[in-house]
Amino acid sequence: MVGRQAGQSPQQCADMKEKIILIGGGGHCSACVDVIEQEGRFTIAGIVDVPEKKQHKILGYSVIGSDADLAELIKSFPNVLITLGQIKSPTRRMELFNKLKRIGALFPVIQSPLAYVSPHAQIDEGTIVMHHVLINAGARVGRNCIINTKALVEHDAVIEDYCHISTGAVVNGGVIIGSGSFFGSGAVSKEYTSIPSNSFIPANSLYRKSDE
Repeated sequence: MVGRQAGQSPQQCADMKEKIILIGGGGHCSACVDVIEQEGRFTIAGIVDVPEKKQHKILGYSVIGSDADLAELIKSFPNVLITLGQIKSPTRRMELFNKLKRIGALFPVIQSPLAYVSPHAQIDEGTIVMHHVLINAGARVGRNCIINTKALVEHDAVIEDYCHISTGAVVNGGVIIGSGSFFGSGAVSKEYTSIPSNSFIPANSLYRKSDE
């Protein structure tokens, strides 16, 4: 990371960074805040949540609006990360992503400096790669995914759009995980298996099935 120039205050350095807004103010948002702060590319301009939480703070960042304010907020803060969690269904994250795309939002990839992503891997827009993740060569991760703390995505695996690979999960080499799937904490997939779209793989399970 490039340090600040002589004579610049920390506040001046923060003002030079691009700003980002976070959509969803629950527990997953708090974990995302920490990753964004550690990465250091963006300043968090605020959080969008339900109307009754407006002006509340999450880890020191204000809730600056609700869904009804998104069109106006995007004019000032086009960079967005969806920080709504995903366990039972990807539907709400998908709806938000598509709505925000239509009104001009930009979706940077957020990657913890404590993660390792191979230069031979691909990560698509709106995905967050959290602390201590390992994504190996040839892997491909789609858009608007959560690759959660300490997950392993091995060589040539494919994680399609709108998936949540949960904490400590192991996606072995050549596995394909269909869009909208949840892969639970500590779950392990046998290599070169295909997991259908919108699957729910429970925590600590071993997935063996193959479509071959």
